[in-house]
Amino acid sequence: MEEEEECRVLSIQSHVVRGYVGNKAATFPLQVLGFEIDTVNSVQFSNHTGYDHWKGQVLNSNELHELYEGLKLNNVNHYDYVLTGYTRDKSFLAMVVDIVQELKQQNSNLVYVCDPVMGDKWSGEGYMYVPEDLLPVYKDNVVPVADIITPNQFEAELLTGRKIHTEKEAIEVMDMLHNMGPETVVITSSDLQAPSGNDYLIALGSQRRNTTQMYKAQIAETYKLYSKKYLSCNPVSLESMDL
Repeated sequence: MEEEEECRVLSIQSHVVRGYVGNKAATFPLQVLGFEIDTVNSVQFSNHTGYDHWKGQVLNSNELHELYEGLKLNNVNHYDYVLTGYTRDKSFLAMVVDIVQELKQQNSNLVYVCDPVMGDKWSGEGYMYVPEDLLPVYKDNVVPVADIITPNQFEAELLTGRKIHTEKEAIEVMDMLHNMGPETVVITSSDLQAPSGNDYLIALGSQRRNTTQMYKAQIAETYKLYSKKYLSCNPVSLESMDL
């Protein structure tokens, strides 16, 4: 029996001491699925920033560059996927783009999955929980090199400058995101009304290759915290969307 080739992921996300977000949430599920995962912690916090108080460190571009140079010197900077999430430093985010571009030169089949973590909505109001100067870096530098992006509705609106109130507007926003670069767009949560009621939320996905395919998923509210990375693992009801 032939051995399966190793599939390796570079995951650049947050780390918290208490709780499960970022790399702490992503590592074990990816390992269970058979991936080898190397992690860089963009921040190291006591807990996520939704608490009243949090303490910790934010990695900057020089520190990220030093870590990556260590991998290069040992010739172990070979990846099939790059996964990025929360960060708070603009220069760090720009360095991520440089690393992704270099890795893509080494492996033209590398897939870059970007979760542009910037904010969310509470009670209908959008709120950024990262510095605002990250937004133009995402729009101008990060999204154009991403193959897959997984914003929530608020983040998709920030990236495109368009509001989503209807399914038609969601389709238009996904088209705009495709035009920025990514082949696959997943809006991981939205304010659109779920047919099964308030215990569910609507996620939307679009893939553009030779043609564009769009889908709508109804996700149980209980699972929404996991929808960003593990949409396929959740009990969802999929239906095609009219273009």
